Amino acid sequence: MVYCLTMKVFPENGGGCPTEANESENLTWKAARGGFWVFSLRIIQELVRLGKILIIARVLSPQDFGLLGIAMLCLATLDTFTTTGFEEALIQKKRDVAPYLDGAWTFLIIRGAVLFLLLFLTAPYAARFFESSDAVPVIRALSFVLLVQGFNNIGAIYFRKNLMFNRYFALQFVGSLTDFTVAVVAVFVLENVWALVLGLLASSVAICVASYAMHPYRPRLSFDVRTVSELWSFGGWVLGSTVLIFLITQGDDILVGRMLGAAALGLYQLAYRISNLPTTEITHVISMVTFPAYSKIQDERRRLGGAFVRVVRLVSFLSFLASVLVFLFARDFTLIFLGEKWMPIVRAIQILVVAGLTRSLLAATGPLFYAVGRPRLDTVLQTLRLLVLAAAIYPLIRAWGINGASLAVAVSNAISCVVICVVAVRLTSCDRWQFLKGILLPVVNSLAAWLVFAVMQRYFGATVAGFFLKAAACIAAYLLAALVAVKLFRYEIREDIVAVVASRRGSAVW
Repeated sequence: MVYCLTMKVFPENGGGCPTEANESENLTWKAARGGFWVFSLRIIQELVRLGKILIIARVLSPQDFGLLGIAMLCLATLDTFTTTGFEEALIQKKRDVAPYLDGAWTFLIIRGAVLFLLLFLTAPYAARFFESSDAVPVIRALSFVLLVQGFNNIGAIYFRKNLMFNRYFALQFVGSLTDFTVAVVAVFVLENVWALVLGLLASSVAICVASYAMHPYRPRLSFDVRTVSELWSFGGWVLGSTVLIFLITQGDDILVGRMLGAAALGLYQLAYRISNLPTTEITHVISMVTFPAYSKIQDERRRLGGAFVRVVRLVSFLSFLASVLVFLFARDFTLIFLGEKWMPIVRAIQILVVAGLTRSLLAATGPLFYAVGRPRLDTVLQTLRLLVLAAAIYPLIRAWGINGASLAVAVSNAISCVVICVVAVRLTSCDRWQFLKGILLPVVNSLAAWLVFAVMQRYFGATVAGFFLKAAACIAAYLLAALVAVKLFRYEIREDIVAVVASRRGSAVW
């Protein structure tokens, strides 16, 4: 939640004043390098989390996952409805933000303590809402996460603000590794939901300690109302958008848990996690890297439009590849790696893949609105997304259970994605043909992968060897189709990938 801020970025052209060309080159290189680190972080984190799921799902039941899901929903509800938006406000500011740090840190400590007490005391009422008394101790245990997070070193915000994502990578990896180690060891001892709870508690403590070990800034208590008020003037709109996104992304969980019970919630949440795992990581990377990068060129409309098109093209290329693989292999993956008791999630996974795909495209636009100082626009557009979801989800859950909830989420995401992308294209005045080409060509690539899968499925069953052989063939077909598009339609994805790879060698080519 709370992350980071100090360390000045000095000119990299010999110590003198940077030229506009050098600034552009340095920014591109830093953004690409940052993207590499964030993407590496998310890949490693999700491999660790996936490994944890594959191990724990063999031991625990959907009911156990549902109890944790109820507790996490309660925690996320309080956290979201009291979001400060301070992190986004600090990153968006062009001037030095050091004078704001202590006041923001003090406010976040107070907020964390209040939320901890509130969640701890209201746990029985929250559990009663979900008709699950077993969730009370789990909710109370996880309330300590809110308390610990408030004490995170706010100096770490500089890791994101200055595009120093290698340090952000290390900080977050500490939490993921701690969660994995504690949860996996505990599940073989306890064999219940408390293994997951202990992992999350240990992770929050580890990140807090590491934030002070990795950044030299030492915050002090400060009750400067003026600086906090200034941050809130921007953060208030972030709160509005965050609340809407919470209702959109967590409202389905709340209704599933309320209407269908903890076991159904456990099934639905695992289906959502698996279906959105690859595209969510792409989404997180894009949001993390593009927000500070867009902020630095917010006043240069031409550069901003070009950057937006390239982001959409790269996001689409990666997201369609990930989505088609998840869709095609949902049944084989569930049967081979999770077991028969999890087979009811297969159809939900395939439907939710569409939601994950559109989320990754939306990730290219949200940071854009914040970067140009128009968070209100994102709030208005997210309201549309929520209205569509609210109208569809209740009757669909009544009709088709977790599959109905999945369909409602997919439809709301798809409709809002079209509208938001149209607004973003107009805002940046980017090349519309390049924008459309960046989205449509990956669709053709996905069809090539699907054809290869349809042929190979006749000869290879649901075995581990067959799974990986079919997956390799589908990836090869997707990439081959992309190479054909490069030749026939001047598809520039190769240049985008080369630019990112070159940035790892220290040469900026964008």
